[in-house]
Amino acid sequence: MEEIKEITAAEVKEKLERGEKLNLVDVREDEEVALGMIPGAKHIKMGEIPSRLDEFNKEEEYIFVCRSGRRSENVCRYLQELGYHVRNMVDGMLAWEGDTVPKKY
Repeated sequence: MEEIKEITAAEVKEKLERGEKLNLVDVREDEEVALGMIPGAKHIKMGEIPSRLDEFNKEEEYIFVCRSGRRSENVCRYLQELGYHVRNMVDGMLAWEGDTVPKKY
């Protein structure tokens, strides 16, 4: 099995500060994202990923985020097996030192 590409919270923050457009997907639960998520991230709960595959493009790379990096790694493994380009934010929101915004409902 191919290894999951990884990125750190610090690397994501640097890319955003440079103005890079990233496809960030936060797979945490509602109560977790209510505490704040990375600006510009899309919220799709881990359990909803299989039913929302139409929202992903196999030509683009997606960075998946959760609290610690474990759930997002599982999502990455699943999507990579389906042929998507994915990267796991290994240290999760526990290591995020940038701004956060509450989820907009």
